[in-house]
Amino acid sequence: MSGLKAEVDPAEVGLDAERLRRIDRHFARYVDDGRLAGWLVAVSRRGRLAHVSCYGSRDIEAGQPVEPDTLWRIYSMTKPVTSVAAMMLYEEGAFELTDPVSAFIPAFADVRVYAGGSDQRQVTVPVTEPVRIWHLLTHTSGLTYGFLRVHPVDALYRAAGFEWGTPAGMDLAQACEAWAAFPLLFQPGTEWNYSVATDVLGRVVEVASGQRLDEFFATRILGPLGMTDTAFYAGDEAAGRLAALYAPAPGGKAARLDTLGRVATRPARLNSGGGGLLATAGDYQRFLHMLLDSHGSPAGELDGARLLSPRTVRYMGRNHLPGGLDL
Repeated sequence: MSGLKAEVDPAEVGLDAERLRRIDRHFARYVDDGRLAGWLVAVSRRGRLAHVSCYGSRDIEAGQPVEPDTLWRIYSMTKPVTSVAAMMLYEEGAFELTDPVSAFIPAFADVRVYAGGSDQRQVTVPVTEPVRIWHLLTHTSGLTYGFLRVHPVDALYRAAGFEWGTPAGMDLAQACEAWAAFPLLFQPGTEWNYSVATDVLGRVVEVASGQRLDEFFATRILGPLGMTDTAFYAGDEAAGRLAALYAPAPGGKAARLDTLGRVATRPARLNSGGGGLLATAGDYQRFLHMLLDSHGSPAGELDGARLLSPRTVRYMGRNHLPGGLDL
């Protein structure tokens, strides 16, 4: 779904049109002073799209503007899609949330926990309980990201080639085996840390379903929801709509980052359930609306395509963190 247009007057859903335009004016300054190349904003309320605006360039050097059908790298917003995939399999009885990850990825049977030392010489101890699917979904597994740079184990990830990507030629199964060989930051379930856990969850989806992650997404989520512009890479027909990748340079200006940006223009050997998808704003808006509990469309369904039960979606929205309130 590449088209994206407001479908209701903001006042009909309790929004102020002038205040919405303040958002546009605010972010326009980011483009005008060079901090951003361009942007697209879409605001929905009560399941209805009330405001759409875009500004700036999807490719500054080529003089191409941001348009409603621009393709964006959605990075970690891939994680909710992978989590929905896992919960679909959970509803089908493919696993329990308390099942050990090692039942699907045997390398996780031997994980150990960092207890001291440095990245060059670590002291580790055995896990007191296994890493479970529950821990992957809540980022309480003890896994980490190499780019975080706050823990000695992060340095182990970077040294092995896991910083902003994965070593060339490595598939998801091989990456999971490599991650299982690193020490965990803490005992599973005791703390929270943003991590490759959702990538590992993507591998669980593959093993439990018998499909590659891109195949599961396409047949079970993207196709039923009409998300025709969402994939792990932009093919020849879609590449012209893909926004160029920019990152902050010294001084805060946006600088083109083609080395990393080109990754999205070719098929991936490793389909990252934690950060690999491309999508239009219109497509992702459909995914989000599927999760909404709105009048005439209970959560987990969109336009007649039901992916999850409303009860499961409500359960997903609760606070499951250690010591957290059950909201």
